[in-house]
Amino acid sequence: MKKQMILLALRIVLWRVVLLWCKTLKISRVNADQFDELKRSGKNVVVAFWHGSMFVGWFLHRPEVNWNISALVSQSTDGEFLSTILERWKYTMIRGSSHIGGKEAMQLMVDEVETGNSLAITPDGPRGPRHEMKMGAVRVAQRTGVPLILVGIAAPKKKQLQSWDKFDVPRPFSSVVAKYSEPIIVPKELNNESLDEFKLKMQNVMMKLTEEAMELSRGNGGQV
Repeated sequence: MKKQMILLALRIVLWRVVLLWCKTLKISRVNADQFDELKRSGKNVVVAFWHGSMFVGWFLHRPEVNWNISALVSQSTDGEFLSTILERWKYTMIRGSSHIGGKEAMQLMVDEVETGNSLAITPDGPRGPRHEMKMGAVRVAQRTGVPLILVGIAAPKKKQLQSWDKFDVPRPFSSVVAKYSEPIIVPKELNNESLDEFKLKMQNVMMKLTEEAMELSRGNGGQV
């Protein structure tokens, strides 16, 4: 009963509350020009941001006119709550994870990208460890040949929850910095150990982007 009441509240009003909350934020997007150009030209991408920063990550990359994007969300109860919000934000939902429905989710992600949708994913989700990148984003980008875009997000003024991902909830009207990587093409010839090494390199890039975003947000009050 409690779960159904929460889902009903999410469908009716709470999704709007989260959207309005996000719209109060002063978000500075750094190095996003190439990402924006890909969107304008109608090309699809795989976008990855950490699970703990998804409050802003999902908001930043929600669907727009001529911008169709799918979201990978776990089959857990928390995933059901999240998917209710994202569906209201017009995301196409893919339910699955590396723990539940992993192989099926991988094929669904590839199918979505190959039919023209971009893909947003939290590569350390749904259970962590925090900031430890799983293979999904890298493998989908490799199999489809589309660019991988990594995004580091930092909010110095926030409430950080006591969850495994240290989930960030930025204060309303506070500043946030999102720093984007260059578009990354995953070489087709990589496999096994070489693909694992590439994934670790991408994990390090995401960590660096997050650290740089935090430095910018603290040093410039979020104004970049």
